[in-house]
Amino acid sequence: MPKDLPGFYFDAEKNRYFPYKGPIPGSSTKPPPSRPPPSHQPQADSSCQSIKLRQKLIQSRELWGNVIFCRKEKLNFQSFYQKYHASQPMIWKYKGTKKIANIALGHVVADVSSQHGLMERDILVSVGANGLLCLFPVGQAEQEVDPMETHKADLVWPPNSDILPRRKELVKQLGSSYGSMTYLTSDVSSIKLLRKSCLPADIMSKHFLITTLGSESASGSVYLLDLSKPLHFGASVPIQEFHELASFEQTLWAADCDPEGRRAAIGTNRGAMLLNLETGISSWVLRCKSDVLSVQLVQSGKVVICGLRNGAIMTVDTRQKQIKRRADRSLTMSMPSSVCCLSSLDLWDQYFLASSMDGSIKLYDHRLIQKGPVQSYEGSVNSHTRIELGVDPSEKVVMSGGEDCYIRLWDIKTGEMLLKEKFMNSIPSAVCWPRRAAFRADGQDYRNYWQDHSLGAWLGSYEGIFYMDWL
Repeated sequence: MPKDLPGFYFDAEKNRYFPYKGPIPGSSTKPPPSRPPPSHQPQADSSCQSIKLRQKLIQSRELWGNVIFCRKEKLNFQSFYQKYHASQPMIWKYKGTKKIANIALGHVVADVSSQHGLMERDILVSVGANGLLCLFPVGQAEQEVDPMETHKADLVWPPNSDILPRRKELVKQLGSSYGSMTYLTSDVSSIKLLRKSCLPADIMSKHFLITTLGSESASGSVYLLDLSKPLHFGASVPIQEFHELASFEQTLWAADCDPEGRRAAIGTNRGAMLLNLETGISSWVLRCKSDVLSVQLVQSGKVVICGLRNGAIMTVDTRQKQIKRRADRSLTMSMPSSVCCLSSLDLWDQYFLASSMDGSIKLYDHRLIQKGPVQSYEGSVNSHTRIELGVDPSEKVVMSGGEDCYIRLWDIKTGEMLLKEKFMNSIPSAVCWPRRAAFRADGQDYRNYWQDHSLGAWLGSYEGIFYMDWL
């Protein structure tokens, strides 16, 4: 008698094994439709319902392959499971972090000097009110983070933490920023991790580009935060890895860098300029009467996308003369109000996300500017706040806060809202999804974020720092 092999069946006539493809022989040819997960379930039995749904999904995949039936439609199992997964986060709030992360957040992996020698550690870079810049060492629960200098994390979502299982390995230990904080001369307007394509695939850049708005007493400035050298926490001195690249009379609203990390696009109240990061020399690429509140350099480094206060989005080819740029209206589109955030996609470098201050969030293809957005994401609430967009490393979902204090997640391809929850009483204005060297734009050695529980999303608001992860 032939042995049973998982995933195979034995054909007696042909005297060989065959893999299961589609329905298992003898099973029903018309599978019963599986019920879609509700957008909001009662918290008392959400854990049990979650387990049951996962069991049904797994059973459906075993019976009918990677295609499952939902709402009388055929859906991809992996895509369906990721959507459900994204809608079930666990969220922690860190005490003692009020007003220090409401502007922007960044993530990098750097060497930290300790009594045991150099240790590679995740570093969270936060920017808060009054130009406050802080560096926080981050570790897993079992890593050596001094408990006397750690911000305590309280689970704030789901609200019934006694019913749902606690996953301690998902909680990040946020160390103290004591000795690794400084005040800049004016409010910080943007922070960007430099992209350096010249680095080996397993090495990520450890440099941040930071811009300040400027004030009556100080110019708008561009700074470089260099975290390539070992960090020393505990010393009562300002951050030493910090120096000014250039200063301007204009108000600096936003910045982005090219893949080589040599040039930066700067959005100002008079237009957009390119800054050579090695020489400090700048040149205008776009002059306009409306403030450029957001900028993006596409991966080629030859095109700058500018989001203006008047709602226009302009695509500027830096190789053309300014006169031609002004006249070429075919490279301009409009959003309903001021464009507060632009975010290019790395895996699909022809696409970028844009949000405006009326709550609109849209996906564009800059090759088809005249045809308008290719996707819209409904439900965000905004009127005047600059709120960041966050995209996960695998570029499956986009996240944004709102003035109603809700956090929302959408599926990038379909526009479906996957999560809408309120767990704070202030605007979630800063979002940061950590990236690793394995997440590469060329698709090589690319890991699926939703199968890796070592990374989660950082959120910043006036109330403090929050961390979101998934079971």
